[in-house]
Amino acid sequence: MRTTLNIDDKLLRSLKAEAERTGTSLTQFVNRVLEIGLTKIAPPPQAAPLPLPTFSMGEASFPLDKALRFASDLEDEETVRKLDLRK
Repeated sequence: MRTTLNIDDKLLRSLKAEAERTGTSLTQFVNRVLEIGLTKIAPPPQAAPLPLPTFSMGEASFPLDKALRFASDLEDEETVRKLDLRK
């Protein structure tokens, strides 16, 4: 859409220089600057977070600070079980 705007001379010189530096037309550059400015002034509305239900899983059956050790022991037991099946 075509429209007429009164832009301050100093600002217009800055816009032209920056458009030339970036290799875009003045129209494309001004549109980009306006879009960025509008986004900063009034950011697009964000969707409300979805409510996620939570469930109690009960108490841990082992000390959680030893979880890596527990996982390692389970892996070792599974390896031994698989090796026993080959016999």
